[in-house]
Order: sequence, then C-alpha cells, then structure tokens
Amino acid sequence: MRFMENSEENINNILDRGVAEILPDKKELKDLLGKKKITLYQGFDPSSDKLHIGNLVGIRKLAQFQKLGHKVIFLIGDFTGMIGDPTDKTAARVRLTKEQVEKNAKSYKEQIKNVLDFEGDNAAEIKYNSEWLSKLNFGDLVDISSNFTVQQLIERDMFKKRLEENKPIYLHEFLYPIMQGYDSVFMGVDLEMGGNDQLFNMLAGRSLVKSLKDKEKYVLTVKLLEGTDGAKMGKSIGNTINLTDSPEDIFGKIMSLPDTFIEPSIELLTDLPLDIAKNNSPLEAKKIVAFEIVKQLHGTSKANDAKTYFEKTFQKGSPEYELKISLEENLAKTIAPHTSNASVSDAKRYIEQGSVDVNDKTIKDPIYKVKVGDKLRIGTSTFGTVVEEK
Repeated sequence: MRFMENSEENINNILDRGVAEILPDKKELKDLLGKKKITLYQGFDPSSDKLHIGNLVGIRKLAQFQKLGHKVIFLIGDFTGMIGDPTDKTAARVRLTKEQVEKNAKSYKEQIKNVLDFEGDNAAEIKYNSEWLSKLNFGDLVDISSNFTVQQLIERDMFKKRLEENKPIYLHEFLYPIMQGYDSVFMGVDLEMGGNDQLFNMLAGRSLVKSLKDKEKYVLTVKLLEGTDGAKMGKSIGNTINLTDSPEDIFGKIMSLPDTFIEPSIELLTDLPLDIAKNNSPLEAKKIVAFEIVKQLHGTSKANDAKTYFEKTFQKGSPEYELKISLEENLAKTIAPHTSNASVSDAKRYIEQGSVDVNDKTIKDPIYKVKVGDKLRIGTSTFGTVVEEK
C-alpha cells in the first residue's frame, strides 16, 4: 500500500470532503488523528449480493483513513441484516434468513478489493457481527438494553410517522440500533462511519461505548448519494449503479444521470478538483467522473475501453444490433437472460427504471408484447434484434 503523509492537510481533507457531520467534536477527532493510529469501521447491510456506488462513498472514506495508517474494519452486518434496519422505512422490513445474508455477502470482498487494501502491513479487515451478537444470551440482551429508554428509541422519525399512521412497530426493530451499537463495544473502535441517515444508530453505539467501556467513540457521517431516480441510493429501492455492473454499464449509467449528479459525485466518488464541473460542459464533466469511477473499480484500461465504447455507441451514431435475442411471451421474459442476474425479476427492474428501449422507444411495461425484428436496448451496453426462438 502507498501510504499518505499524516499531515494536517491530509487529515483536514479526510474530515472535510464528503463529510456531513462529526460528533462529538471535529477538532477533538482531528487532534486524535494527529497523535495516534485509531481503529474505525463502517457496517454494511447484506440485504443484496451487490454493493453499489452509494456504498462506494463510505468505502472510499475508509480507504483514505487506511492510507494514513489507521486500522480499518469493513463490518458485514450479517446478524443485524436478519433483523432489518428500520431506518427510513415506513413499514417493517421483510426479515432475511441466515442463508440469504451469507449468500449476499459472499462476494463483497471481491467487489471492493481495488478500493480497500486487504493485503500488506495495514490490511483492512472484514468482520461479521454474527461472531459476537449470535452468542449473546437473553440476560446479556437485558443488560445491554437497560442503557436505553423507550422514549429515546421512539424519537426516531420513522417510528413517529408509523405511530401517527397507526402502523405497527415491532419490538425487534427497536433492538436494531442496540445491536448495531454493541458492535462498537465489542470491537473497541475509536470511530464509526456511516451515511448521515445512520446517525441515530451510530449515536446509540456511542452511548453504549461510554456506558460500558467509559470510552469516547467518535461518529462521522458521510453525505448520501442520490440514485438513478433522484432518491437516496439504496439496494432495497432498486435505484442503484452496482459495483458488479460491467465497466460499460457503469460508465453509461453515470452518463445517463441528471446534471445535478455531477458536483456531488465529484466530491463523494473521486479525488478530482471540485471545480471540474465549472471548468467543463456537463457532458465532459460526467465523462470525467464516469472514467474515474470505472478506473477505481476496474483499472485504467477498462475505463478507457468503457469511455471509447460510450463515445462510439452514443455519441457517434447508432449502435449495432448484432446480438440475437430469442422471442419469449413478453418483454420481461425476452430480456431476462441478458440482465445482470439473468432473471425475470431483474428484467422487471430494468424495465421499470427505464433502462429498456424497443425500437428506440423506452418501454416501462414488463408484459409488453415484443415481436420478431424488434430492436432492443437493454441497459447501456446490450443491443440486439429479436429472433424466433428455435
């Protein structure tokens, strides 16, 4: 790993760029970083088998701390993932099985290995919170829960909203921030990171660390990245650009985002100067951003190939529909083999997001009847002509 100098400038950059809030005090954390190597982590909920560029915001911030020599933990919330984070949810989440969360998290390391360094003198560590949470007994849970009041937990916005709408709040949802908070206690960390929507959960951990360890835990929230529909990017919403997407798809999806995406993405997803957007046209600025993101995930060569493909396909004439796509009974079933998961549910997501064109017209109806000879665009890199199935 190529370490950065532990200078005031580099520390300031880590604590400023893309950061929403630092608690309890930014100056205290800055002074601490100048004096010692700290241990920090961010938790990731395995509700899907794909990480996305919204997750990349936090992963990049972890990598910045790692390059300054600090100990970084990438925590997979496999136990809490079975409970389901109620943050921003107006109804209870469908609970996942142990097998589902294990399957979802299986390839996370492979997806981020070019961003976080898992080898060498200061290798990032992957942990699973089932290692300690699954071993707690009922007495342990009572002791841990005694550090919180019902009034504290009911203050959460989404719980207030449900009460107003007479929707149920399940007891296991109350336990989520308590369990997440115990992660900080068990790992003995100095700092927890997360999106600014996770502030309540992270402060629960700060309270527990103070109560049970008599130690300060700092909290750093990063700004949230909007998804393909302008809402917070999230796996459960389905508005993501996934790290598992092909370089061409990542490049093309970024290019299709509104111009309002440019400045936040420069700040949160690259190390580029913040004035890139002001010094370039929206088209060129997005191409620069798309190139940088693909480069981080797949290397310079793949980024160059993706840029060339985009320019050739979308800027210099019509694409070539050379792929033969077998006709099925409706659009979703026809394109399913050519989606990321090769499934009908994935095909429906593509269609609903406006990522499928039939004869240059965007179709958002999954049961639309396609016919032989139709020209299909699926995503940003698949173009084909419908043929009779043989």
